[in-house]
Amino acid sequence: MSSSIQSILHRYGSDRTRLLDVLWDVQDEFGYIPDDAVRELASGLNTTALDIRETASFYHFFRDRPSGRYTLYLSNTVIAKMKGFDAVSKALQAETGACFGGVDSTGTFGLEQTSCIGLSDQEPAMLVDKVVFTRLTPEKVVDIIARLRQGETPEQIANPGGLPPQALDYVDALVESNIHQAGPVFFDRGTRVREVLERWLGRNPDELILAATESRLRGRGGAGFSVGLKWRLCRESDADTRYVICNADEGEPGTFKDRVLLTRSPLQVFAGMTIAAHATAAREGIVYLRAEYFYLKAYLEAQLQLLRDEGLLGRDILGRGLDFDIRIQMGAGAYICGDESALIESCEGKRGTPRLKPPFPVYQGYLGKPTAVCNVETFATVTRVMELGASWFEGLGTKDSCGTRLLSISGDCARPGIYEIEWGVTLNHVLALVGARNARAVQLSGPSGECLSVEKDGHRKFCYSDLSCNGSMMIFDYSRDLLGVVRDFMQFFVDESCGICTPCRSGNEDLLRKIDLFMAGKARPSDIDDLQSWGRIIQRTSRCGLGGTSPKPILTTLGKFPELFEAADHPAHDTLLPSFDHVQAFSAYDRAHAALDKERS
Repeated sequence: MSSSIQSILHRYGSDRTRLLDVLWDVQDEFGYIPDDAVRELASGLNTTALDIRETASFYHFFRDRPSGRYTLYLSNTVIAKMKGFDAVSKALQAETGACFGGVDSTGTFGLEQTSCIGLSDQEPAMLVDKVVFTRLTPEKVVDIIARLRQGETPEQIANPGGLPPQALDYVDALVESNIHQAGPVFFDRGTRVREVLERWLGRNPDELILAATESRLRGRGGAGFSVGLKWRLCRESDADTRYVICNADEGEPGTFKDRVLLTRSPLQVFAGMTIAAHATAAREGIVYLRAEYFYLKAYLEAQLQLLRDEGLLGRDILGRGLDFDIRIQMGAGAYICGDESALIESCEGKRGTPRLKPPFPVYQGYLGKPTAVCNVETFATVTRVMELGASWFEGLGTKDSCGTRLLSISGDCARPGIYEIEWGVTLNHVLALVGARNARAVQLSGPSGECLSVEKDGHRKFCYSDLSCNGSMMIFDYSRDLLGVVRDFMQFFVDESCGICTPCRSGNEDLLRKIDLFMAGKARPSDIDDLQSWGRIIQRTSRCGLGGTSPKPILTTLGKFPELFEAADHPAHDTLLPSFDHVQAFSAYDRAHAALDKERS
């Protein structure tokens, strides 16, 4: 076994569950994951080469072949296409000499497209290996590629001041936070992490659970499950080991609030995890950080070390008897890992395939032990609630929807970015706030959410009983091709399906082909019926939330903008099938027959 592979295995104690970390280190060492390394890893991890390849192949950012000295990943999203994606794409191909999915003749540049990288407020954007570049133009592309050819590294180009990656200034040099409205809960509100932990870590865990329950805090990840109830169920589970996991895999296109929270308020997030650990009797915490946020890792590691140095993390925190520490687990590019059970599988070094429920993670989660999984925004909110009290938090928002909500806003508006709003404000209020003057449609909660008509839905309120919203809000004005937007969203779900169940794997392909018929003007009345009935079947029978929500771009747009589909609808005439064009199918035959007749004459 080579010394480099031995060193990597030793770093993780030859622990099979740390396979993602191992694969990242191998790829960093060799530029890709070669077959020889896979065989050595299989031997060192007591598994098979096929098992390792099967896992690695699931994730977008793991490469099984050389991909150039630099691998460039251009973010391909609806928002990017509204902001100059096509021109940037052409410039990248022209300047690198590579086509997307390939490598240039010199082996210098590998060019790829990838789905949303959490930068919809500053598109077009790309990753050069693990370094991010935003607000791209063809001119910027020319400059970046020229400097790479001259020997500068991506870090030197993006960070000309040479700031250390552990520093907040380094992150700010790469990415703007774009906080346009902070409210009472988030972002530099004077939260005193030490005081919060000193106050609560000495109390009975039941008091913590009661405080979370009385505040009526619900998870900010989309499902809106009671945080207090989740903690209680986890603590009451019969087990000697428990875990707390922070889901920082915000892969929903158009969402970037967690990126900003981890940048501006990481200690608030980590303190919330520590409070949850005390409430649930957990000793280990994991932050599952999406690969697209690799540029945050060194900074977050430094923030964790700061807490350890101050006695706020690690053994016997503040002398209160709580042993709890947090590690960062990097993902590798898989939208499905936003599902809590798929995320747990990934943390265990496996493919991110969603588990069947029950059992739920609070009973059998990470390594089969009770696990409390919450997202970044939820943990940050926990710290603020424990600082100012349940009654304070309950007084924010509405009677049935307490607190505030972070919105990641992008698209056709004057001020894209982060906004903290109290539950209860209307959609029209938010549109005015962000400067959306000609808005026609809003895609709420990403492609898996709901398409809204500003004309019909502007009066609706943000709250759990109406517009619950997972934090993403994409705005489209009257100049946009909404049917093209729907198609883009469906392509995303086709690309991101884990493929384990037929309704999602095959059903979404069928829906995508139906949308293509409408865009080509070849749809029949029955195609509208098929969209609705097939979409409902996929929703009812898919294994996980991805499949359950994947038809929503079609179904909700059909409900709000039926004219998009009626305009493409037409009688069948003499077309045999809605997807069969007999003229086109027989055109080659007709040409050959005509040529033969001419030759004979």
